[in-house]
Amino acid sequence: MLIVLGRRLANVIPTLLAVVALVFLLFSVLPGSFISGMNEDGRSTIDPAVMERMRKEMGLDDPLVERFAKYVAATATGDLGISFRTREPVTKMLAVRIWPSLKLVLAAMTFAILVGVTLGFLAALKPGSLIDTAAMVGAISGLSLSQFWFGLMLMYLFALKLQWLPSFGYGDGGLRNLILPAIALGVGPMALLARTTRAAVLDVLNADFVRTARSKGMSERRVVEWHVLRNALVLVITIVGLQFGSLMGQAVVVEKLFAWPGVGSLMVDSVFQRDMPTVQGCILMIVLFFLVINTLVDIAYVVIDPRIRYR
Repeated sequence: MLIVLGRRLANVIPTLLAVVALVFLLFSVLPGSFISGMNEDGRSTIDPAVMERMRKEMGLDDPLVERFAKYVAATATGDLGISFRTREPVTKMLAVRIWPSLKLVLAAMTFAILVGVTLGFLAALKPGSLIDTAAMVGAISGLSLSQFWFGLMLMYLFALKLQWLPSFGYGDGGLRNLILPAIALGVGPMALLARTTRAAVLDVLNADFVRTARSKGMSERRVVEWHVLRNALVLVITIVGLQFGSLMGQAVVVEKLFAWPGVGSLMVDSVFQRDMPTVQGCILMIVLFFLVINTLVDIAYVVIDPRIRYR
């Protein structure tokens, strides 16, 4: 397990360095800047001398290579720079926003696992039945739904018509405010998990070792609990890890729709304001979250499947 962890951590550093370089270069070559954008709305005019002084203070006049070297050195120490828009440290802004995003992602993934894995497992145990057909129709529908449209439908039904839940906002961070955005974000992973679980369980049910266990007189319940469940989990955990890691990026649409104060909504607001340090910090946080989740998934493989330990 330590070897697996060491290998994964060794891959994290060059991946983060590549992401930092790509994001920095991308935003450096884009036309316009935070300062030039301040005059584009037509409501304010800044003196050219003041603009030049602001550019020097923000380091925008420095050569590209020098700015990149400073950014990498600062990032290595945990300093993601100062926001152009609020003049606050980006790390401080992310520290405030990361918990609402994590809460939303965890709730969405919990919903996806509980509903998706359960439906897929029941559908595989009774192939061709009504529950199998209903689960697969629901899974295909879930994969086809747009998060934005589905979120609007949830708002219309449960907030506007039934008035059971608040339509948007973080409120006190309680469960009532979390339900709708979590369902809107988790419906896609739920559908994918349902299909993946069904396929994985059906594959294991047709394996030779399962037929051998049945021929020895083992009850169907013990066959499922001892042999089917553990072997099918390897593929399911792969999908859980990939979906869990990518949900932080997918949450951008849901956070804006439900006015959720997370990293995704901060990134969108910063993009419109051309606040490059904040945008770079948000992207780096999302990528780091994805890498951490995938490292934990690799460790879970070792725990679940003993054969991986000896490879």
